Amino acid sequence: MVDQIPLYRVRSVAAAAANRKRAAYYSAAGPGSGADWHSRYQLEDESAHLDEMPLMMSEEGFENEESDYHTLPRARITQRKRGLEWFVCDGWKFLCTSCCDWLINICQRKKELKARTVWLGCPEKCEEKHPKNSIKNQKYNVFTFIPGVLYEQFKFFLNLYFLIISCSQFVPALKIGYLYTYWAPLGFVLAVTMMREAIDEFRRFQRDKEVNSQLYSKLTVRGKVQVKSSDIQVGDLIIVEKNQRIPSDMVFLRTSEKAGSCFIRTDQLDGETDWKLKVAVSCTQRLPALGDLFSISAYVYAQKPQLDIHSFEGTFTRVGLLDLELNRLTKALFLALVALSVVMVTLQGFVGPWYRNLFRFLLLFSYIIPISLRVNLDMGKAVYGWMMMKDENIPGTVVRTSTIPEELGRLVYLLTDKTGTLTQNEMVFKRLHLGTVSYGADTMDEIQSHIRDSYSQMHSQAGGNSAGSTPPRKAQSSAPKVRKSVSSRIHEAVKAIVLCHNVTPVYESRAGVSGETEFAEADQDFSDENRTYQASSPDEVALVQWTESVGLTLVSRDLTSMQLKTPGGQVLSFCILQLFPFTSESKRMGIIVRDESTAEITFYMKGADVAMSTIVQYNDWLEEECGNMAREGLRTLVVAKKSLTEEQYQDFESRYTQAKLSMHDRTLKVAAVIESLEREMELLCLTGVEDQLQADVRPTLEMLRNAGIKVWMLTGDKLETATCVAQSSRLVPRTQDTHIFRRVTSRGEAHLELNAFRRKHDCALVISGESLEVCLKYYEHEFMELACQCPAVVCCRCSPTQKACIVTLLQQHTGRRTCAIGDGGNDVSMIQAADCGIGIEGKEGRQASLAADFSVTQFRHIGRLLMVHGRNSYKRSAALGQFVMHRGLIISTMQAVFSSVFYFASVPLYQGFLMVGYATIYTMFPVFSLVLDQDVKPEMAMLYPELYKDLTKGRSLSFKTFLIWVLISIYQGGILMYGALVLFESEFVHVVAISFTALVLTELLMVALTIRTWHWLMVVAEFLSLGCYVSSLAFLNEYFGIGRVSFGAFLDFTFITTVTFLWKVSAITVVSCLPLYVLKYLRRKLSPPSYCKLTS
Repeated sequence: MVDQIPLYRVRSVAAAAANRKRAAYYSAAGPGSGADWHSRYQLEDESAHLDEMPLMMSEEGFENEESDYHTLPRARITQRKRGLEWFVCDGWKFLCTSCCDWLINICQRKKELKARTVWLGCPEKCEEKHPKNSIKNQKYNVFTFIPGVLYEQFKFFLNLYFLIISCSQFVPALKIGYLYTYWAPLGFVLAVTMMREAIDEFRRFQRDKEVNSQLYSKLTVRGKVQVKSSDIQVGDLIIVEKNQRIPSDMVFLRTSEKAGSCFIRTDQLDGETDWKLKVAVSCTQRLPALGDLFSISAYVYAQKPQLDIHSFEGTFTRVGLLDLELNRLTKALFLALVALSVVMVTLQGFVGPWYRNLFRFLLLFSYIIPISLRVNLDMGKAVYGWMMMKDENIPGTVVRTSTIPEELGRLVYLLTDKTGTLTQNEMVFKRLHLGTVSYGADTMDEIQSHIRDSYSQMHSQAGGNSAGSTPPRKAQSSAPKVRKSVSSRIHEAVKAIVLCHNVTPVYESRAGVSGETEFAEADQDFSDENRTYQASSPDEVALVQWTESVGLTLVSRDLTSMQLKTPGGQVLSFCILQLFPFTSESKRMGIIVRDESTAEITFYMKGADVAMSTIVQYNDWLEEECGNMAREGLRTLVVAKKSLTEEQYQDFESRYTQAKLSMHDRTLKVAAVIESLEREMELLCLTGVEDQLQADVRPTLEMLRNAGIKVWMLTGDKLETATCVAQSSRLVPRTQDTHIFRRVTSRGEAHLELNAFRRKHDCALVISGESLEVCLKYYEHEFMELACQCPAVVCCRCSPTQKACIVTLLQQHTGRRTCAIGDGGNDVSMIQAADCGIGIEGKEGRQASLAADFSVTQFRHIGRLLMVHGRNSYKRSAALGQFVMHRGLIISTMQAVFSSVFYFASVPLYQGFLMVGYATIYTMFPVFSLVLDQDVKPEMAMLYPELYKDLTKGRSLSFKTFLIWVLISIYQGGILMYGALVLFESEFVHVVAISFTALVLTELLMVALTIRTWHWLMVVAEFLSLGCYVSSLAFLNEYFGIGRVSFGAFLDFTFITTVTFLWKVSAITVVSCLPLYVLKYLRRKLSPPSYCKLTS
């Protein structure tokens, strides 16, 4: 980034000079020449014929006839509808969407991005106003809270319908009851919703405030001051201490290290927690003191912001699939409501003002669509969230979005990050193989003994020889064909490992040092407890830490030298002559060092086996042992060396310098010079390093796989590392074939590679982000169809934008529910794009945790969160929602029967408080107690994850189950009303009390029928509701009349206490419920569900 952003010193020059600088800057960063532009489009024209070429599905290729191969399904553009048909089907929606988009574009025009001039330490000189450096996860503010919540509620058909019904009661001709009959339930629903949203919003505000209040040191003319991260402005000079998060996009100007180097970690950008070496801007690093940054009057001229890994996009609100399904069922109920009302008016013969009677029937049957559905579901979701956070088996779990807990029970795709999510990113050295002997964790003490003996012999030889150790070294190098002892081979292998790397030991500053922080290098005490290692790869840190454990310690390193400490305390110095860093293309790194005590020059190299196998001398064990270590989940590195004479090195250096100064094909010439050294190198050893997995990752992934959940790993790490972790974590089982999608850059290459991939069957896919971009550009539909058939997919080198894109494509192409899990800031876009986001609070900070719907502390908690809580939440919400609908349907059926008896008159059967009480105190507690129901115990759900697979089909809540509940409601409503009319014909005046009592008893018995596992609170709820109803008979007698005019006494206490009343009410209730109990018993015996087989 420093190389791309120039730093200008302000001098007394003309404006034209500044303009020339800017023009030169844009010419360097702009597009290529006209020839390049023409050639690029020429290539695209040449690949245009691929549109007509099918992706082959068979081995025969294009040699067969057209009928012998098939093409993958392609996305086709459907024929547009015309005229009135188009407007009725989709046109009105398209026009409304277009108008809304036009208004939004007018009100919120996107700001044009421009290049920026940022003055050092002078925010007031900024030419444009920049937004605050604050994190905001809130959905609303003070002004948008009420309108936003109301919109989110009334966009659902259910609530909008009841708002219209409630408003209709202000019209005298349409009023059929008291206002509170409709407005009280609606107000209660809105109050509960606003309270829940306010609590969630306040929690988000507190989390944002905690993050934005982190203090940083700001450098001013008057010295250092403490500022909050949210108060940092563009142009401020910020001092970032060791192990402190970088609060914003910054340019690296100066560091306390003299060479201007600093190790940073980019885990919030690409997910990699490796330490990367960065160098400060040279002109500011050379300044004598920090205060001189203000005296140079410099500014940074940066290009305009680009769409890169620094940019995130996401959504704010989420709606669960169950809410959408219930919304569709609500619309179906509305159609039934309208149809029933039309039938009633038709049977009336359209007498009088039939349209007014139609609307009154709509009001009478409005309980078909229960307003209590939303409040019951919302309160149930709050209970589910509370259960998750209180589960002792998954401590630290936080539910940040209380609206979608049931989404955890219907997941089909789980997209996970690698670093910090599946792995701890802590490498441990596990194996050293020398060809004839292998050392593991239990035999490392032998290596330590060999190293100690080897250096003790060298020290004794050096003490007895005034010429130092040069003669024995020359003797050793002059006779390379002599078979070396095991001790000598171990010594050379360990020495090569401790020298061939880019690791830097870092020491904490001494206490009491004032001014700028300086590392304790002057004393060269090299105390072990004060030393830490930093490198661009955790693998290298693990290797150097292992050499320290066996006795050979790296104690110091700079750009030109490094020092080692032997087991006896002797310090060995080496001069770094050349360093060839690791690249993804070469898959190896090398170093040329000179031993200052012997003047011996050695070229060391290490790398992947695929790259090193052709470089080292012939052997018969490397390929086999690499395969063995890979099957153990170890990351392997091959280590080799080559001794060079002074003349050989001088010749190489001159050719290498000449190649680096070449103006044409510099990269190829430099690579050719380096490759001239990489011939017939001596193979020293093979190392195996294990990336420590999170606890119980393997059983958790196996559980998810058995539950029918496909796991995709999206990581910014290298392909080799991602593949190794996928195999070691058992994301890809040992018996599973793996297809590594080769690197493609053009449409033709993608076409051929997709053909090759299509021939593979039942294999895991490993693909890089670059190849993925090409495939999605030209063959999106084909690639997604093939990838979705794979049991596991690994995408490496993915940017945050690509991660979110993959989630969106899965949603669009499969229509299944997706879940994203990660722990770093680079996972935020993926988490927010998924239907359900889970964040892990780990070493990479809390950005993912704060932006996610659910937060856990370990990956293994995902199993219980999904198998137990997700499954229970979905099944409970489905049962609760359908039962609430049943409660409204049964009373509407009774109203329809009653109106039919009264010559289709629009007279309400139950008035006032009876209607409100029916949906609240009389039945609310037993119905809501269904949130405590469970079909199997949590231990059983964890033991048999196959139970989860049934939920993804949506059978717990479907039109089939809904139709069953509709038929049950019609049957019970008809039995209750007709039974009351038939058995109490002589006491018709008491029909309200009779039917309502039987209705309440029926609902209580239906709750008992629905419950699968009893909880003591369920029993309490049943008897509490029954007690509330019996006690209310004393003061609600006025409501037990018929219509607005009573036919006599409303409630006769003497009559309801007679045996006749009791047995007739009991008979009606038994007839309405007993057949259902019998059917449930027969079903459990003849065709039991899967959970019944386990519980039995």
